[in-house]
Amino acid sequence: MQTDQINHSLSGSTHEGIAAPYDFEIMDVIKEAWQRTSGFKGAVLGAYAISFICLSVIGFAGLLFLDVNPDVNPFVVQELLSIIYDSLNFGITILRYPFFAGIMMMGIHRAVDAPVSYKMTFSYFSFTLRIILAVICMSVLIVLGFVLLVIPGIYLSIAYMFMVHLIIDKKMGVWDAMETSRKAVTQHWFKLFFTGVLIISIHVISAIPLGIGLIWTIPMHVAIQGILYRRIFGVESV
Repeated sequence: MQTDQINHSLSGSTHEGIAAPYDFEIMDVIKEAWQRTSGFKGAVLGAYAISFICLSVIGFAGLLFLDVNPDVNPFVVQELLSIIYDSLNFGITILRYPFFAGIMMMGIHRAVDAPVSYKMTFSYFSFTLRIILAVICMSVLIVLGFVLLVIPGIYLSIAYMFMVHLIIDKKMGVWDAMETSRKAVTQHWFKLFFTGVLIISIHVISAIPLGIGLIWTIPMHVAIQGILYRRIFGVESV
């Protein structure tokens, strides 16, 4: 089959944390991802729905625990609530990554024709601590990059795009995953950047008719990430 040929002939590799030289054509990746959306949409959309519900419940539960003494100065109450809300939002932002890790791995599974299921949303929670530490480190470095000269922040925001994939698939530590992703992405940073721009453009256009097009483009986006990962690093854990 054509997909079997794609899996083996267009797969990258990683040796001692360094991705081998690679290349890809953006439109080839888009076309392959579009082909792989068939039979993939239900699992991806189901996984996103489950993630949204779980995170919403966590956020709502957090709000229920907000209890401020009414006798406290109103200004203090406002400041306290602001801190609590910001902390809660930050916590939910961090917690979404373990959920999304499952969705990312769905893309990798699809890229090599392995079985996928919405249940994969919960399959990688054993990596939660490592993923959260990586996300915090990544966020700090990206923010520093934007504060310093902006351009380093833009560079790092793309360079770390495969960090979570590597933590799970290659069982890498936090810094190793960050550096492996950065070094590999740097080989074709602009091509990956413009791939991201194209994906965003496709999402925007597909959302115009009442968001109906997102039913196809969201799964395609997940597949694109998996295909790119396969082409750059190769897949080990599937």
